[in-house]
Amino acid sequence: MTSTEVTTESEDSGPSGYAAARLRLLQEKAQPGPPRRAALASLTDDWLTALFATATEQTGVRGAALVAVGGYGRGELSPRSDLDLVLLHDGSADAGAIASLADRIWYPVWDLGLALDHSVRTPGEARKTAAEDLKVQLGLLDARPVAGDRGLVAAMRTTILADWRNQAPKRLPALDELCRERAERQGELQFLLEPDLKEARGGLRDATALRAVAASWVADAPREGLAEARRILLDARDALHLTTGRATDRLALQEQDQVATALGLLDADALLRQVYEAARTVSYATDVTWREVHRVLRARSVRPRLRAMLGGGKTAATERNPLAEGVVEADGEVVLARTARPERDAVLVLRAAAAAAQSELPLSRHVVRHLAAARPLPVPWPAEAREELVTLLGAGEATIPVWEALEAEGLITRLLPDWERVHCRPQRNPVHTWTVDRHLVEAAVRASSLTRRVGRPDLLLVAALLHDIGKGWPGDHSVAGEVIARDVAARIGFDQHDVGVIATLVRHHLLLVETATRRDLDDPATVRSVATAVGSASTLELLHALTEADALATGPAAWSTWRASLVADLVTRVAAVLAGEATADPEPVEPSAEQERLAIEALRTGEPVLALHAQAETPNEDGEPEPIGVELLIALPDRPGVLPAAAGVLALHRLTVRAADLRAVELPTELGECVDVLLLSWRVAAEYGSLPQAARLRADLVRALDGSLDIPARLAEREAAYPRRRGVKAPPPRVTVAAAGSRLATVIEVRAQDAPGLLHRIGRALEQSAVRVRSAHVSTLGANAVDAFYVTGADGEPLSDARATELAREVERALG
Repeated sequence: MTSTEVTTESEDSGPSGYAAARLRLLQEKAQPGPPRRAALASLTDDWLTALFATATEQTGVRGAALVAVGGYGRGELSPRSDLDLVLLHDGSADAGAIASLADRIWYPVWDLGLALDHSVRTPGEARKTAAEDLKVQLGLLDARPVAGDRGLVAAMRTTILADWRNQAPKRLPALDELCRERAERQGELQFLLEPDLKEARGGLRDATALRAVAASWVADAPREGLAEARRILLDARDALHLTTGRATDRLALQEQDQVATALGLLDADALLRQVYEAARTVSYATDVTWREVHRVLRARSVRPRLRAMLGGGKTAATERNPLAEGVVEADGEVVLARTARPERDAVLVLRAAAAAAQSELPLSRHVVRHLAAARPLPVPWPAEAREELVTLLGAGEATIPVWEALEAEGLITRLLPDWERVHCRPQRNPVHTWTVDRHLVEAAVRASSLTRRVGRPDLLLVAALLHDIGKGWPGDHSVAGEVIARDVAARIGFDQHDVGVIATLVRHHLLLVETATRRDLDDPATVRSVATAVGSASTLELLHALTEADALATGPAAWSTWRASLVADLVTRVAAVLAGEATADPEPVEPSAEQERLAIEALRTGEPVLALHAQAETPNEDGEPEPIGVELLIALPDRPGVLPAAAGVLALHRLTVRAADLRAVELPTELGECVDVLLLSWRVAAEYGSLPQAARLRADLVRALDGSLDIPARLAEREAAYPRRRGVKAPPPRVTVAAAGSRLATVIEVRAQDAPGLLHRIGRALEQSAVRVRSAHVSTLGANAVDAFYVTGADGEPLSDARATELAREVERALG
């Protein structure tokens, strides 16, 4: 044998041979990722197998095995990963021999400078330690034999898995709590500028926890995209180890460009977007899986007691409570009704999402996947779709998990294609807490608490969602965003005026805070320039709320009492400039031919007269018009209690009022005198189920007016019999007197969370305050009701300032 052959053989079998081969493997760029990790694990297996064989021969130990656990057990060896090893023995050898065997394996590993997590145990000791330490048990779930007695390893693994499955009701909640505590400490990987790829929520630890849950047979994680997400995170960690030469999992800012280059990505932003997307997949899978775990464990604990109560018979069927048309609650989740047809109902996606957010319930993963097959919405959207989007955005914190569920199946970018540009986009300004897309959703959440301050909460919520939509495009994001927001608002179905308002809000969403903090507010030119840009008092009101929502959604450093006071001062000054635009009395609207016919019939009979008409908008794919609601016309001679009676009857029949208008018209009688006839025009939609017949509505209205139908009692009975979920905590109602609203009447404005019977309660409060409702204009914008009531005293004159203020307080108390 030549000297060269001897040297080669020595290097191949010894530590230096392993070290050289390891170095060559890590420098090889042809096969990064899973192939390299598998090759590194295989190379390490071969070296440790040789060490183990030599050590057992020298010590004479039999009945032992070398076991890889944790990441090494899964074959996920990154360049600087620890080697997690267990020396397993059957207890037949004496302690000294086992210690000598361990030393002959551990010391060569340490001599190479490799990090080692090691233990020496019998199968019984391994089982006992696993029962006492959850982390040890999790590591052993991935046990893999490297060398020695494979039967010994297989028996231990079988025992550990059986224990894990038997102890699942206790162990899984403990694992969930462990994951939650870690998330509290480390934060959300998908939003961190310097994320820990392993420990942060949505990282490799959570991906491993999902494997443990699957091994318990209690629940399984969504598999779509999860393996790819895990690969992306592992590849990023590999590149991080190679570029830094350290065993680190934290993707620090100064290393991101190098890591991106090593992965063949354009830049650090492309790296973060890829990592964020992977983390988002893991986080969503984590949420879904733990929800299913707790559902299964609850069912297991309840089932024996339920069977005993039922005398051993079958378990009662899951209760299904209707939430909206085609949407029900079942077992704590939002699912589709059995009659729902996503392929025919284009609005079902948004209706289900809005119902889930309003009820603070999760959307079932299976439902979200089913909704992905729903027919796309026509462009522009029908009114119902727009209203459901606004309802979803206005649900507050409950919006976020529902939005995340839709994003997980790509439904958001399908609804709003421009969303793709901001999806998972990082923001390198340290003031920002979130990625661009999450910041936009957070801004809408913050705006939802400010809806009582504005007359058009729908425009505020949509503008909040779109205000940074221009980020990721060249140039000023506000300028680019204005163009995109205009297109999106038109797509959603807003009219030309509202599209212009949303575009203005997006274009100038930084105007107030930048002007207030950087300009001289005592300079009239400063205030005039803001007034010119804003254009109207109503837009200024919206921009003020958007400014606050944007800042609050940015992070704790973006808003303060000082900034708020400066912005409020600027708004006051700009409002004074715009004060010349005070609204005048509305022009009287002539009744339509049908309204006049109904009014004459009501005057002739002295009874209510009703007409129902389905409304339709854009034709669907089959050319058929899609009904978006029903117009209900009611005419009856003027008398007290009409508004609360009519509104109460609609609530009893589960009709949601989208818009309403009440006014009086004068008609001459046969005797030549003029009599007021009330005309009520409603746009209504059924909460779920079919619409009631006009004859039933009329009969109940007659009974309500003559006092034989006790509406408050009936509504209370229904609420008691079918208690609704508590749902989101909405901002409290706000009732104000409109400044300079009208010369002929006092205008009372009500802004409140829409709810069954709301208009009935407002009408009762006004009735009990002995004022006359001259006209009413009701709008339901998503989940927000924005109503204006023109009222006078018994003498037909506007109320005094003091009386109007007291009336507003009385109505607010009645709604509170």
